[in-house]
Amino acid sequence: MNRVMVQRSVILGGAAFVLAGFVAAWAQEAPKPGPEHKKLEYYTGKWSSEADVKPNPFMPPGKYTSKDDCGWFQGGFALMCHSEGGGPMGPMKSAYFLGYSAEDKVYTYYGIDSSGMVPTTVSKGSVQGDTWVYTDESKMGGKLVKSRYTMKQLSADSYSFKWEMQGEGGTWSTLMEGKSTKAK
Repeated sequence: MNRVMVQRSVILGGAAFVLAGFVAAWAQEAPKPGPEHKKLEYYTGKWSSEADVKPNPFMPPGKYTSKDDCGWFQGGFALMCHSEGGGPMGPMKSAYFLGYSAEDKVYTYYGIDSSGMVPTTVSKGSVQGDTWVYTDESKMGGKLVKSRYTMKQLSADSYSFKWEMQGEGGTWSTLMEGKSTKAK
């Protein structure tokens, strides 16, 4: 074999190897949502929420209401939700995603809102039976705070929720508590 034939054999062999890799990748099935993703189905639809904002260092107490609309994001791995509401600090709009990270084995919440208090929130959550708990650390009023958001499914079309913050001494205080009802 001369040098040109050896080079062609190496190139053709390499090309065949790369092509075999592409064929194997195409033959694999695309990922599909798992049972953890399916648990998010509960939150699809239109929801109305009413809550009491408790006295706290970040906002005045009062009533809070919102209307949320949640649907599956393309692929079925996450819900995309839009919310409009208002409370002691005035009107607010937000958008958020609820998903599940198969890599980290946690539920995820990514949200933004128009309040200016916490413009972006990234939380990790878990579910035990009918109770979902999301936790995060973020800055509020220039201070790093830990918060916890708990949702308890009361029925097929309602759940209670509580938003808490951990104080400097490690104790949790309630910022907001309420109930959400699914539109029929």
